[in-house]
Amino acid sequence: MMSIRTIRLLRAAGLLAIALAGPITATPAQAQQAGRARDAGAEQFVDASARRVLAVLNKTQGGDAAKRAAFRTLIDEVVDVPKLTRFVLGKYARTITPEQYQRFAVVFRDYAEGVYQSRIDDYHGERAVVNGSVVRKPGDVIVSTTLGGGSLQRPTELQWRVLGSGNSWRVVDVQVKGIWLAITQQQDFVSTIDNAGGNINVLIAQLARDKNGTIHGR
Repeated sequence: MMSIRTIRLLRAAGLLAIALAGPITATPAQAQQAGRARDAGAEQFVDASARRVLAVLNKTQGGDAAKRAAFRTLIDEVVDVPKLTRFVLGKYARTITPEQYQRFAVVFRDYAEGVYQSRIDDYHGERAVVNGSVVRKPGDVIVSTTLGGGSLQRPTELQWRVLGSGNSWRVVDVQVKGIWLAITQQQDFVSTIDNAGGNINVLIAQLARDKNGTIHGR
C-alpha cells in the first residue's frame, strides 16, 4: 500500500505530465521490456527538466505565488500539454465537441495546478539523478531517475516517458512505484464519464469544483 508521502510524490512529479493525441497501443512497461537502446538526448532533457522543477519546488524567495507562477511557465516548456489533455479523455477524445474540449482544457489545467498547489510545501532540497533510458521506439523514450535527499527518508524511483528527438522533447507521463500517472488519470476520467452515461459535461463540472486532485469514477 502506498504511503501518503508516495502519493504526494506521484501527484507532484506527475504534474510534469499535467497542467498525451494518438492512442497508446502498449503500456510503457511492456514496451520498456522490449527496448534495448538508450537515448542520450532524452536523458539530458529529463536531467535538465528535473533540475528546473526541483529548483522551483525548493524556491524560498517570493512565496507560494511566485512558485506557482514559475511552475506554470515551466509546465508549458516541459510538458506536451495538448497531447496530455486529449490522452486523459481516452475513448471520449474522439467524441468530445470542440466547445466541450475548450471547456475541458481549461478546467483540467486548473485542476492539475490545484494538485500541485496543494503539495507545494512538501518538497525541500530533493534532487534527481538520471540512471539511464530505454527507447520504446524512435522518438519515444522512458528515462529512469532517482529522487532523493531533502525531506525524503529514502530514495524514490521515477520514470519519465518523453516524446521527441534531438533538442526537442516533451514529457507525457511519469511513473512512481509502478503507477503511470497519465494512464491512471485516463482510467479515472473515462470511468467517471462512463458512470455518467457518456456525458462528458459531468466530468467537466466535477473537475471545475474538485480542487484536491482526486476524481473517483470507479
